[in-house]
Amino acid sequence: MKQIYAFETIEEITSFKEITDELYSKLESYKKLLEAEYALTEEPKGIFWTSEELATSVFSDIPIPAFTNKDLIYMSPDINKWRRLFISQLEGVSVPEIRKFYESYSSNQLLVILAHELTHHSDLFLDDFGDERTDSIWFEEGMCFYLPRKILLSNVEFTEITAVESELVKIFEDKYGNHSLDDFGGSSYKGTLTSIMYDYWRSYLAVKELVEDKAAGDIKVVFEKYHQWHKQGRTLPLTQFFHAEFM
Repeated sequence: MKQIYAFETIEEITSFKEITDELYSKLESYKKLLEAEYALTEEPKGIFWTSEELATSVFSDIPIPAFTNKDLIYMSPDINKWRRLFISQLEGVSVPEIRKFYESYSSNQLLVILAHELTHHSDLFLDDFGDERTDSIWFEEGMCFYLPRKILLSNVEFTEITAVESELVKIFEDKYGNHSLDDFGGSSYKGTLTSIMYDYWRSYLAVKELVEDKAAGDIKVVFEKYHQWHKQGRTLPLTQFFHAEFM
């Protein structure tokens, strides 16, 4: 993968060079593990480093400055902007411990976001980038967070981010939780930042439960069930299929 820089000033490129090189270097070992264990057969052509503003207003209209397509991963390396973004998703709710967590959001957590985008390129996911991806996007998005968090974070970091997102799901359930996980799709990205992130939080938590509680920690068993659902014609919503399979 090549590193490509798209900023409005030379000074921005220079100021982010250290963190982009660090993230790129750390991603390499994770990429090798995906290749060996999780069917990453064709990596994207490059990482397109850019600013939060350009990522969300020029290259995309999604309010999250990290996304991927068939050829490129787009991502802002500005950790301070990520911290402010995550604090804004709290919508002014007073949760001092969660706010403190996001105020000190680490480069290791930022690496997980980058690794999340790379994980989308695994051939274990059944829908192509051009597909509508409306009936199982929660599984792919949740797994794309679960895998890098489980692999790249320490046990303390993993427990901490899981606790934060579990609490956020509880806080915003009445406001944003009135639809099935199976409805997570293209229309989800037309909501507010928090409504979008709500579906990411609970997708991650749903996959974590599948792997750790239902499949005794065996990620590959969960993928096998997912492929079975596809081969049988997707006759049930994926949430119902998994429930039936793991009863």
